[in-house]
Amino acid sequence: MRTRTIGDVTVSAIGLGAMPLSIEGRPDERQAVSTIHAALEQGITLIDTADAYHQAGADEVGHNEELIARALASFHADTSEVLVATKGGHLRPTAGAWTQNGDPAYLKEAARASAKRLGVDAIGLYQFHRPDPAVPYADSIGALAELLDEGVIRMAGISNATVDQIREANTVLDDRLVSVQNQYSPAFRSSEEELVLCDELGIAFLPWSPLGGITDAAELGSKHAVFAEIANARRVTPQVLTLAWELAKSELVIPIPGARRPQTIMNSATAPTIKLSADEIQRLDAA
Repeated sequence: MRTRTIGDVTVSAIGLGAMPLSIEGRPDERQAVSTIHAALEQGITLIDTADAYHQAGADEVGHNEELIARALASFHADTSEVLVATKGGHLRPTAGAWTQNGDPAYLKEAARASAKRLGVDAIGLYQFHRPDPAVPYADSIGALAELLDEGVIRMAGISNATVDQIREANTVLDDRLVSVQNQYSPAFRSSEEELVLCDELGIAFLPWSPLGGITDAAELGSKHAVFAEIANARRVTPQVLTLAWELAKSELVIPIPGARRPQTIMNSATAPTIKLSADEIQRLDAA
């Protein structure tokens, strides 16, 4: 598995987006753990989660974090090099609803709760999940700065951020911002400007829903003809081809495809082996 860096930590070029293992339609725990173990066996050393990854409205905040902790503890090999990236500030109080809480006191409490669920003294990477319109952005990021200074988290990142928010967060954190996790896929390219800025600043860019989301990922080839065409020529799936295209964007891009089955993440893990030509990249960019 090729590697990339987040801050001063080396991770696999592809991560595992663990959200599908805990939200609606999730598999049973045996399959979920097997999926995480399959990722580890493929050399994946970045696992993405959040305290809000649970069934909406259910009294199970942190379900995904606890699942990951159990999977890591039961794996047959050393997992000390695995970076678990979690997030706080986003909530699922009722079905179909997402809310935000960027209050600094809340974020600090949420981070400590996440660390406890993950069974760690300090969270490897903690990201502010989504801006809260009711709270000044600098105040929310200030909580991450305090968590860094207090040793509750080792690295800080942000998610669903604009160019201006990336710059502001990096300033508040005294240039300690190491990651930005925004939506990015063939169907959603509005984060291109943020990706370019991250490349300029040396900040890791983690595309969430890199295949277009749980529902659209299966139809990626039918919706994006050029991706299907090049994938067929390469004898790979459109999904793997898409991840390879995202990896070619920058050495700081680390896609985090979701998975519910071991075979899905095993397939995604092959993407870093594909080196696209300049012509292929140009065609995919223009699609």
